[in-house]
Amino acid sequence: MAEHVVSRKTYLVVWVALMALMILTAGLSRINLGEWSTAIAMAIAVIKALLVILFFMHVRYEDQKITWVVVVAGFFWLGILLALTMTDYVTRGYLGVAGH
Repeated sequence: MAEHVVSRKTYLVVWVALMALMILTAGLSRINLGEWSTAIAMAIAVIKALLVILFFMHVRYEDQKITWVVVVAGFFWLGILLALTMTDYVTRGYLGVAGH
């Protein structure tokens, strides 16, 4: 089974994109975007994760369907974890704390 050879130019372009997204994340962290700060930071993080998974982990060039099933299942599980975390975070103010 022959492996796909990725050119150095592709790796360089992906690396430059990752560095640009890192600088964008750092720059946006200094700007108050209100309630959109978390959503934008998460969107940028997902884009960076996809670039790493697709190019550096060679999933983009994989022909086996089971690899794609595992990747999709991983993102599905991440969505479940984020949804459960957000239900806890959003409902924290519903119950009054004794003494306050």
